[in-house]
Order: sequence, then structure tokens, then C-alpha cells
Amino acid sequence: MTILETLPLSLVPDPEQEDARGRSLPWGRILPSAVALALCLGVAAAHLLTPAGPSVQATITLIIFITAVWAWAFTRVDDTYVSLGAGTALVLSGSLSPEDLFSSLGDDTIWLLVAAFVIAVGVTASGLTARAAAWLVTGTNRPRVLFHLITAAIVGTVFAAPSTSGRAALLLPVFVAIAKALRARPQDDEGLRRARARLVHALSLLFPTVILLSAVGSFLGAGAHLVTAHIVASAGGREFSFASWLLLGLPLAALSSHLAAELILALFTKRSDMRRRVSIDLHDLAADSPTPLTGPLTQAENRAALLLGTVVVLWCTESLHGVDPAIVALVGVLVTALPGYGAVSLKKALSKAPWSLLVFMAATLAMGDALVSTGAAQWVASTAFTALSISSPWPFMVAVVLLSTAAHLVIQSRSARSAVLVPIVVALAPAVGVDPAAAAFASTAAAGFCHTLPSSAKPVAMFASAEEIETFTPADLRRLSLILGPVTALLVLACSAWLWPLLGLSW
Repeated sequence: MTILETLPLSLVPDPEQEDARGRSLPWGRILPSAVALALCLGVAAAHLLTPAGPSVQATITLIIFITAVWAWAFTRVDDTYVSLGAGTALVLSGSLSPEDLFSSLGDDTIWLLVAAFVIAVGVTASGLTARAAAWLVTGTNRPRVLFHLITAAIVGTVFAAPSTSGRAALLLPVFVAIAKALRARPQDDEGLRRARARLVHALSLLFPTVILLSAVGSFLGAGAHLVTAHIVASAGGREFSFASWLLLGLPLAALSSHLAAELILALFTKRSDMRRRVSIDLHDLAADSPTPLTGPLTQAENRAALLLGTVVVLWCTESLHGVDPAIVALVGVLVTALPGYGAVSLKKALSKAPWSLLVFMAATLAMGDALVSTGAAQWVASTAFTALSISSPWPFMVAVVLLSTAAHLVIQSRSARSAVLVPIVVALAPAVGVDPAAAAFASTAAAGFCHTLPSSAKPVAMFASAEEIETFTPADLRRLSLILGPVTALLVLACSAWLWPLLGLSW
């Protein structure tokens, strides 16, 4: 008996199908490659044939950047590997100095993110987050109220864990515990069983959706925010602080998250489900929790709450005390890992930090600097300005928001999208009379919508593959995105036109 004869029929290759595959062309790879090659040739031709074309260094930078975007979007090569390769190529070509590349690894935003991750690990280890989640979800037996309480709790975690991936890792066990507690019970009738199943299904969409939409509420909510702030400041624009980002982003985060909760309820549950009383037993949640969920707060939980509250307050009051947020975060790290006091050791906390993400961010920061310093972003912006004939703020802002909302279909990484779009937006904004900081903030806020495909964002992929619980399908994501995408874009435009000018960020 051959090896092929021992395989299931579905795994045995069909010679006719293999021939068909051999004859068919992989257009999904050929077309993007052809477009990328055409863009590279177009940039080179503009340099050689037009007096107003890009300089030599700008041309090289754009070719490397186009290649990196193509690799991010259309290959399976790791995003961090692509960023490091592009950064190295920029140094070898002379478009970026070695000092600029390596100094990005020591940028205060990178240290801030590392420290925030360590603090988040300590808060989680104390059991504080699990207790807070249990307290919220057991406070009502009304499904709609339950969904909005969970939404508010997820929005609140934007201050407890940096990056959307970190929050997804923090909240995935919470979702699994709630889903198990909502499962049908022997005494339930058939209608209640189906209602519970629909609620669990809707919750599986609610968690990643709110994680992504609420990220804009905090400066540390996504790595893309740090990339945006760095690029805007490098171009001579406004410097965003933790407090200013909070003031601008939190209203949008809360509003979009609760609107998304209502949309999910409307699309994936029935009206009759909202009239039922569905309670969650605290004992069911406690069965899957390694820390106690009842009784007074433990010493570790009290210490974690005090530390987290102090750090957030100090971040928000930087203008009063003048201590850099990264230094505040480092003090928080020392307290978190203080022997005999902290909830976790420093070695264990650092082992959980997403070092690949941090290296990726450092490389994209350097790439963004190269686009600005070589004049590449300015040339792209002026060319686009001439081609699109945009001469007023409104059409420009609409184009920025729509492009940023749809960009996740091509570039899955949120930080990579900011590294691609923000330098161009910042360079183009002054020509149409728009503050570069306002345009960059709107672009970054709109990029928070990335729900269309399971691969569009890591939180979506993590909840799509949750173990033991049946969650959403790609068709569910497309159904939700068809409405949520336009709603998100309209909200960002409304905030940029009316709310943010009242808060000090006008066009």
C-alpha cells in the first residue's frame, strides 16, 4: 500500500486538478506585482524625464517604500521582516543614516509602549481585570444593557493594555468565560436556548469590534498612534500628548463603540431576544478564573488599581509636572515588578512583551522619517494634488477619511497603514488649507475600522479562532462591515468638522 492510498480522498491530489492549476495563472499575485512594478518605473521615469521630478534619494526611497507596501499587502513574509529589510535598504542607499535607523529603537515612544505592556501584565496578573469584568456582566439580566456594559468595559481597557493585540489577548479569556456562562441550561426552553446562542454569536463580534474602534481613545491604544504622532512632530507639526489624544479620541471611541453594539444587536439578534431575561451566574465565571471574583479586593488588586490610576493621572497631567510619559511608565514598571510588592516579576513581564511589534514600529518610524526627510512624501503629495485637482478642505478630508477607512483591505497592519498614509497626508494638507495634525488624526482615527476580513486585524483573527466557542464567520464580518464602514467614516468626518475644532484641533 502506498502513502497516497492511506490518505483520505480529500487529501489525495487529483491529476486533472493539478494540471488545471498548472495551466491557470495566479492573477492575484501577478496583477499587484505588475502594479507595483509600474509604480516603481513611473517614479524612476519622473526623476529622469521631468524637471520637477523627485530627487535621486526621494526616488530610491519611494521605490523601496512601494516594494515594502507590496510585500506587506500581497506576500506572506512577516511584516517585521519586511520593515527591517526596507530600513536596511534605505540605509544602504543613503536615504537614511544608520544613526536614524537605530535611534528609532531608542525613541521614547518605544520605551513608553514597552513599559505600558509590563504594567498591563502586572494589572492582569493581580486579577483586577477579571474581577472588574465579572462585576459588570453580573450587574444586569437585560441583554441590551449587558451588551452596553460590556462595551463600556472594553472601552475602559484602552487605558489598561496598550495596542489592540494586547487588549485582545487580555479580553479573549473574558469572552470565553462569559460565553460559557451564557450557554443553554437543561431547564431552558427551545426559544431561550436559541436566544442564548444568538447572544453568544453577537458577543463574539462585539469584542473585537469594540477593541478596534475604541483604540482611538488612548495615545497607547494602537501602535499607529505613536507612528502618527512621531511623523507629525518630525514634520514640524503639533506634538500630541497623552492628554490631548485622550481629549480628542475618547468621545469618538465611546460613541462609535456603542453605535457598533446597537448595530450588532440589530443585525445578529432578534427583538424577542431583548425582551428575555438572561442572567450570568458569578459562580460560572469563577470556575474559569484563576483569581477570586467575590469578596473584598485582595492586596494585589488594590495595589494594581492604585498603580494604574496613578500612572494614567500622571500621563494626563504632563503639562503640570513636566515628567515625560515614558519616565512615568518606567517608574510604573519598577513598582509593578518591585520584589515583595508587585504582582509579577520583571523577567516574566518582559517575556510577554510583543518584541516583534516593537521592532516593527521602530522600523516604520524610520521609514516615515525617510519619506519626509528626502522629500519623497512632498513630491507624492504635490503630484496627487495636481492630479486630483483638490483645492478645498472638505473634498480633501473626505478623500483622506475614505482612503484610510478602506486601506485595511490592502495593508493589514494598522501601523503600516499610518506609515504609508500619514507622511503623504501631512505633506499635502497645507496646500489645501488644512492643519496637518488634524488631517493625520482623522486618517488614523478612520483607520480604526478594519473589520471586513478575519485577516484585516489581529483581534478579529483571534476571536474568529477562539477555542471551545463557535464564533462569527467571514460572511458575518462582511455583513457588519457593509454598514459599519460608512458609519465609521461619517462619524470621523463629523468629529473632524464639528467636535475636534471645539477641543482645539481645527482644520
